[in-house]
Amino acid sequence: MPRSPGGEAKSWLFWSELIPLLADQRQVIAVEEEGHGRTQPTSRPLTAENSAGDVLAVLDQLNVETVDVLGFSAGGHTAIALGLGSPAVVRRLIAASTFASRGAVPAEFWDGMAKATLDDMPDTYKDADRRLNPEPGHLGRLFELDRRRILDFPRMARRRARHHHGRHAGGERRPRRCRRRVCRADGRRRPGRPTAGGPRRPW
Repeated sequence: MPRSPGGEAKSWLFWSELIPLLADQRQVIAVEEEGHGRTQPTSRPLTAENSAGDVLAVLDQLNVETVDVLGFSAGGHTAIALGLGSPAVVRRLIAASTFASRGAVPAEFWDGMAKATLDDMPDTYKDADRRLNPEPGHLGRLFELDRRRILDFPRMARRRARHHHGRHAGGERRPRRCRRRVCRADGRRRPGRPTAGGPRRPW
């Protein structure tokens, strides 16, 4: 069960009480995302898709074919990206304390994240990172990785939505004439649903 914890708590240390309970009955694979815990940062952006690719690499290295996935906070975005990108690998998926679209959280959340500084980071997270990574600058880099990841999430979500709605259920691309409409598998437009007190809508 690969586990991708989110926010500033992307280290297995924050799951130290839960992992032993799960390990009694199953194999547990605890993944620390890049720049967090004992995993070194890279030059690429920290995104849910990149982290999902890292999880797949871990599974391939361990010869694990299918998993149950638990992701917390921003780690929930990684779990969702793993399920969307590799559905044959994911048996069950739990995305805890997270969101799947920008509209799921109030505008004040985005404003606060845009203005956030390292001083806003809880001391518990600061102390945990400093114990593992005492070198100067690591904590600030960790904070900025997480902040940018959350702020960039809406663009990632819109890109996935466009990709999904541009195809029929069978995976083939929709005819251009019906991209903005609900279409049948044969490419013909379905009749719209009636609206209260008005004619049928064409989409």
